[in-house]
Amino acid sequence: MRHRLVPLAATIAALALLATACSSGGGTGDDDGAASGEPTSFSIAISEPDHLVPGNQYVSYEVVTSVWSSLTTIDPDSAEGWVPLVAESVTSDDNVTWTVTLADGWTFHDGTPVTAQSYVDAWNYTAYGPHAQVNGGQLARVAGYDELNPAEGEPTTETLSGLAVVDERTFTVTLVGPDSQFPLQLSDAQTALFPLPESFYDDPEAFDRMPIGNGPYAMTEPWVDNEPIVLEAYADFPGEAPLSDRVELKPYLDMNTAYTDVQAGNTDIVFVPASRIGQVEADFGDRVRSYPSPGISTLGFPLEDPRFADPRVRQAISMAVDRQALSDAIYGGYYTPASAVTPEAMIGSPTGLCDFCDFDPDAARDLLAEAGGWEGPMVVEFPGGSGLDELYEAIANQIRQNLEIDDVTAQPTTDWAEWSAKVEAWEVTGPHFARWGALYPSMQDTLRNMYTSAGGCYNCTQYSSPEVDDLLTQADAAPSNEEATELYIAAQREILSDFPTAPLFNDAYTFALSEHIEEVDAISGSIVLSRVSVHE
Repeated sequence: MRHRLVPLAATIAALALLATACSSGGGTGDDDGAASGEPTSFSIAISEPDHLVPGNQYVSYEVVTSVWSSLTTIDPDSAEGWVPLVAESVTSDDNVTWTVTLADGWTFHDGTPVTAQSYVDAWNYTAYGPHAQVNGGQLARVAGYDELNPAEGEPTTETLSGLAVVDERTFTVTLVGPDSQFPLQLSDAQTALFPLPESFYDDPEAFDRMPIGNGPYAMTEPWVDNEPIVLEAYADFPGEAPLSDRVELKPYLDMNTAYTDVQAGNTDIVFVPASRIGQVEADFGDRVRSYPSPGISTLGFPLEDPRFADPRVRQAISMAVDRQALSDAIYGGYYTPASAVTPEAMIGSPTGLCDFCDFDPDAARDLLAEAGGWEGPMVVEFPGGSGLDELYEAIANQIRQNLEIDDVTAQPTTDWAEWSAKVEAWEVTGPHFARWGALYPSMQDTLRNMYTSAGGCYNCTQYSSPEVDDLLTQADAAPSNEEATELYIAAQREILSDFPTAPLFNDAYTFALSEHIEEVDAISGSIVLSRVSVHE
């Protein structure tokens, strides 16, 4: 079975097409609301949801992560990078079998308790192949997943052998192998790992329209296509209470429209589209927020092509690209040049690891000459219709000028679907777009997905290595986070010695705020709606 190239939600955010954005229509907010005792509110512009069942959503992240709370949550200041949320503890003696104990007092919005069975039943449903839940692969490391998703025929069981309920608040998870990063995988963005109430199984289709979660906000009315979704603070939420009482999530077809709505005072927060990022500071001044995200953009190469077989050719192309100049000109300086294989937002991710990521056209030309030079045209390829034309045309121009190659052009596909098919078939013929947006901020996520044959973005890189596989296996089994970090960095050094890709940028998610918003907070680059406060 082929793996998807990139999680769609992450790709959309990276390309700034239909990314997260917040907006507050003129009638939803009242600056005097809190002072007068009236509910405080804001609205948020989102792409039209596909589904609201957490195990089956691609582009409904803002809704789902507000209606649900995760077992753990990211905390870069903690020793392990995470802290418990719905879980009271997540522990293991061997990194293979994990015991999850739930904190007391958590309920679904219908008042029923969140129990260990709520998780085990939900994970079994989501992992069961015939249910075709798009996020089912997030459970692939749980023992028994392959039996629920056989290569041929129907599964002979409906439950994961690696799950067991111990008591009302405790369950165990047995993985297919040691995984020191499992608690991070239980955090905010892995929505397939959210619990489901018993009412879900009575009518999954109806639940998809009116979901019942365990998060800080609850739905007020069923979701209607192309209509706003209204959430209200859940009064019995045992976690940190939301700062605003009400959220309206409004679907937008074009984030440029949302951007102008913020300028007009009709929206509160918008994920800044790529076409506007160069002007956002002039338009919004100190009402701009930019957060490092766990995504990295790289320049991939067709490694099976003899013209790119010599790593010095790939290294020369990398050193011919002035990343900072591209970020300043195209991304307003918000994207930082990558200097390692994993983004800086990852826990423990190093900087300065990639010597050939430094801009040095003289050294680049020397390297290319040592490798025998370049003959003929070079085509830099990327997905069309994704707002990437300016970037990849600039990259092609820099390669042509700095390596003194006569014919270097940028060539887009018609759309993302054509691009996916082209990369899936390994029909890309030159340096090309490649990106991974991780769902949890561990180096493991990026390294395993981009640089192993089983990874979701293996087709982006065409690269795997027994030495890298071995280092990743050791890191996954490491007894401490510090030892795991050292081994993930060692795997990066091994990858960079082969230089299969040229790291380009550490991604950042940039937002513009209306004057109605007092402050926002973010986890892994994404704004947390329950932490949005409005002016009183």
